[in-house]
Amino acid sequence: MIAVLVLNGPNLNLLGTRQPEVYGATTLAMIENACRSHGAGLGFEVTCAQSNSEGAMIDLIHAARGAQAGIVLNAGAYTHTSVALMDAIASVEVPTIEVHLSNIHAREAFRHQSYIAPVALGQIIGFGAHGYILALDALKAHLGGGT
Repeated sequence: MIAVLVLNGPNLNLLGTRQPEVYGATTLAMIENACRSHGAGLGFEVTCAQSNSEGAMIDLIHAARGAQAGIVLNAGAYTHTSVALMDAIASVEVPTIEVHLSNIHAREAFRHQSYIAPVALGQIIGFGAHGYILALDALKAHLGGGT
C-alpha cells in the first residue's frame, strides 16, 4: 500500500454543522471514511489528520517527508494567509493537491488568493466532499497508477 496523508485545517472539524449552505452537510468523519475507502481501492493507505493550529499542520507536513507518497490538503483559511504552509510543502517535496469544498473564486475576494497553489500539483475546488475523491484519483494518476 502507498501511504497518503489527507490533511484538513482550521474549522473543518465543524463540517456538517458549520455553514451547511456553503460547506454542505457532510461531516469530516464522513469525508475521512470515504477517503480511506476510496483510497484502499487505489492501493493507498490513507491517514487522516485535522488541526486548527498552523504549527501542528506544518509538523504533519514535515513528518510526511519520506513517509507519505502524497498529500491531499484542505488548509481552510490558512490557504489565504500562510506562507509558512507554502514553505513547508515546498521544503518536503511531497506531491500535494489542494482541495476546497466551496468554489473559492466565487466567494469573497480575499479567498481568491492561495499561497498553497504555487507549490501544489493542482487545485480541486467547488465539488464539495467529492473533491477529496477527485484529489485521490489525481494523486494516483500523478504517481503513475492511472485511476
